[in-house]
Amino acid sequence: VVFDLDGTLWDPEMYELWGGGSPFTEHPSGDVVDRAGTLVRLLGNSRALLRELHTAEEFWGVKVAISSRTDEPTWAQECMRKIEIGNRETGPLKMKEVFDAEEIAKDRKVNHFERLRQKSGVKYEEMIFYDNEGGNISAVKTLGVHCWYCPRGMTKEIWEQSLDSFAASKKSRK
Repeated sequence: VVFDLDGTLWDPEMYELWGGGSPFTEHPSGDVVDRAGTLVRLLGNSRALLRELHTAEEFWGVKVAISSRTDEPTWAQECMRKIEIGNRETGPLKMKEVFDAEEIAKDRKVNHFERLRQKSGVKYEEMIFYDNEGGNISAVKTLGVHCWYCPRGMTKEIWEQSLDSFAASKKSRK
């Protein structure tokens, strides 16, 4: 399962924070605030689904990754380290802990996916990708990855539809 960051999991996009940016401070909502006071918030159902991917037994063994072309990769890393997606006995669960692999670089998404495949050993047809930019969806789809367009960020509806569609496509390949 691969997610884009800017506009898919959170808002605003990192370039929109120019003039603010790092350092980020934790907000009571679990989100973060940049030095200019701008809230970087998780979109839609992102917090709940990331927590579910990390904690639900049905997703144990599923590899989760980031593919982001953000203009400010160090800011993105700081936000992931500080955004809280839930609690557990040992303390807060931070967003960064969910991801097994990250490609955060101003590079083509196709190149991100080539590296993710090499790092993870997961075949393209076994991947699901979520992004708010149609061009990225079109490019990555050519690899055989199951792609989902999220123009308003991750929602419960997109998540459930994508999992149902992925399961159906796996059945049809058998």
